[in-house]
Amino acid sequence: MDTTASTNGESFEILRQLIVERRTNMMVDRERSVPGSTIRDLCDLAMWAPNHKRTWPWRFATFTGEGRMRLGEAAAMDLIAGGSDDESKIGKVRRKYARTPVVLVIGSAPDDHATFHDENRDAVAAGIQNLLLGATALGLASFWSTAPVIDGPNTLELCGFESGTRIIGMIYLGWPTGEGLPGERPEPEITIVDS
Repeated sequence: MDTTASTNGESFEILRQLIVERRTNMMVDRERSVPGSTIRDLCDLAMWAPNHKRTWPWRFATFTGEGRMRLGEAAAMDLIAGGSDDESKIGKVRRKYARTPVVLVIGSAPDDHATFHDENRDAVAAGIQNLLLGATALGLASFWSTAPVIDGPNTLELCGFESGTRIIGMIYLGWPTGEGLPGERPEPEITIVDS
């Protein structure tokens, strides 16, 4: 009996189950904090994603407590600077980061080489998936959101990110109080070329 194949098969099934069970979920206990050590562990997982030229493009900023309101204000200022005058949308941005106890902003560092600049984004996005799976494995609810302005100077400055950084994800994290959205995916469409 090939025990390696058996172990690998079991590992694959564990990973598959984790991936399939991951849910987008914002139904969380707003009062229960997420330890800083847990956030650090999740950020570490993100940095294990493939990174072609070892540019280490990941940038992280964590917002808790009143810091979440400061994030909302910075994002709102970026919207206004970009020409938005939609008071309803601006007001929502100011408040929305208080919906979970932690918001983790993840950016992609710039690169002068156009291809590496794009590859940085790919590495950061792959890292976010690692982070989301890690959150699921720890029992955390998570939600990947897009920044109102992906390169807004007010938000970048608040996060401590260098100019030219693109915000790839605003990740809401918390301890779940309910089920997330149902996990449904279509069958993959695969082109097979064998000759």
